[in-house]
Amino acid sequence: MTEYLSHYSVMLKECLEAMKLGSKASGSLLFADLTFGAGGHTFALSDHISGSTVYSTDQDPDALKNGEANIQHRGKEGKVHLLPMNFEEFPAWCEKNQMQGKFAGILMDLGVSSHQFDKMERGFSFRAEAQLDMRMNYTDSSTPTAADLLNSLSEKEIADLIFNYGEERLSRRIAARICELRQKKRIETTAELEDICFHAYPAKDRHGKTHPATRTFQALRIAVNRELTVLEDTLPNLLPYLSVGGVLAVISFHSLEDRIVKHTFKEIVEKEDFPATILTKKPLTATEEELSENSRSRSAKLRLLQRESQLGRVDGIKKKRQNKIQQ
Repeated sequence: MTEYLSHYSVMLKECLEAMKLGSKASGSLLFADLTFGAGGHTFALSDHISGSTVYSTDQDPDALKNGEANIQHRGKEGKVHLLPMNFEEFPAWCEKNQMQGKFAGILMDLGVSSHQFDKMERGFSFRAEAQLDMRMNYTDSSTPTAADLLNSLSEKEIADLIFNYGEERLSRRIAARICELRQKKRIETTAELEDICFHAYPAKDRHGKTHPATRTFQALRIAVNRELTVLEDTLPNLLPYLSVGGVLAVISFHSLEDRIVKHTFKEIVEKEDFPATILTKKPLTATEEELSENSRSRSAKLRLLQRESQLGRVDGIKKKRQNKIQQ
């Protein structure tokens, strides 16, 4: 797993504008990209904001290896720092390194990287047969794989997982079929799970816009990597490390993530521990120009929160700043 496949940096222009806004308002040139991936957002920050230093995190061994090589190739040593960790560990790292109130901007792109989807042996996609792995950090033997979950959880647990994380209306039918087949042999591959999902759907619904396996695969990936739990636990703990004026930017790709971001931002403002203003009453979405270049941006939603010196408003929109970002 040495070749790292290309990745489109979603809503890059909007993210750069948000980070520049945070830098101008705070006077800081320190940034964090908590989902490094192929490094698109990180290197863009470093390239377009003069004098900046970027700390980035990732737990994927492929991303880390590729990232370190790119840092050297681009001559970014000392300007870009890649931290090998899940972003849930970032607040503790900040506390240890006395980073309170220092970041002009913190960015999170919650999408699964194109590399993880397109590198078929990772097991994230049903487009080719592979082992049902789905771990972001495939070297972590303590994390159960997707196959481990399918072959160990009860039928009810599987159905609830698929329904809650995949919003799959046929979750009970799919779970029942999984448990029926695993009595004969362990379910190991993406092709086996795809076939189960496909035939769980009525024949008339099997060839719609969304493949019958899409929501189940999403649900398993979220469960394996604890994505929603990690997001819920991490977001509220980032505000202490933003400078006054600094901006927290989060790109989500499905309703479950976006709901967490939206509600957490409101809770942060209401709680008033750290004065903040929501800059996006409605999330920003990709432009038509971007969608023509990258169809995967279609579901992206960007929400922005700015730390303030005085209390903000729950529904607060700073229209001048909002317009500037949208231009």
